[in-house]
Amino acid sequence: MKLILETERCYLRELTVNDAPDFYLLNQDEDVIKYTGDKAFANIEEAKSFLQNYDQYQKYGYGRWAVIAKSNEAFLGWCGLKYAPDLDEVDVGFRFFKRYWNQGYATETAQACLAYGFTTLHLDTIVGRAMEENTASIKVLEKIKMTFVKKFNFDVHDGVVYQIQNPTKLQ
Repeated sequence: MKLILETERCYLRELTVNDAPDFYLLNQDEDVIKYTGDKAFANIEEAKSFLQNYDQYQKYGYGRWAVIAKSNEAFLGWCGLKYAPDLDEVDVGFRFFKRYWNQGYATETAQACLAYGFTTLHLDTIVGRAMEENTASIKVLEKIKMTFVKKFNFDVHDGVVYQIQNPTKLQ
């Protein structure tokens, strides 16, 4: 297990194939993936294959990370940074089991990911994308001090882009 960072209530570590059962269940909830453009995995083996082929850590040194509760070691979901080479940008993303919604985990871990991106990775800018209807995710982006930049077409749905600049590079 490669620990990446800690928050008050969680630690974030690299995803592994051992996370396949949780990863599979997370994407089975239609409410969880409603605004993602993703489809549910057909089975645990498909989730395992996705995780085996997940190459963001090797390619870029970061990616989406498993969010684990310190209190009971529960897999809450994932949060992390992702580089999109076609857009030449890094985005922050998060996905949690519904039972952990509205408890501040997305805000807490996304904020930690921004700090990691700016202080450890020395990124200039991080974006956040969401479907316009996904008011909960937009609220998280605003809580972590990202500002609205533009609208965009997100897989035939209206979407929004938020961003934040590295505060240490603004001086």
